[in-house]
Amino acid sequence: MRQILLLILLFFVGQWFVKTLRRAQPQARPGADPRQQGQGAWRANGGANGGANDANAGTSGNALAEPMVRCAECGVHAPRSESVSVGAQHFCSAAHARAYDARKTTQDRPAR
Repeated sequence: MRQILLLILLFFVGQWFVKTLRRAQPQARPGADPRQQGQGAWRANGGANGGANDANAGTSGNALAEPMVRCAECGVHAPRSESVSVGAQHFCSAAHARAYDARKTTQDRPAR
């Protein structure tokens, strides 16, 4: 009976330890360079050259997220810088802007 309780205790201590290690590791950002993943602590300490000549110093992690806009044609969200804006409407591509315009133009025509 004592061995079973010891195994259960070791299991919970192991789970706690694994969670603690996962929280301590830097999280990989979506779209980040896969060669640089896992090097957060190394880069934070200045790298091999003490941080000198680091071209990306101060730029990663300080950038704000870009606002997303919803495409009026399909509903997909796209970054504002990559979207096509026509008046107050935003589109994920020029093709969707043309399709939206063509559909609205045909709906606005009077019936014969």
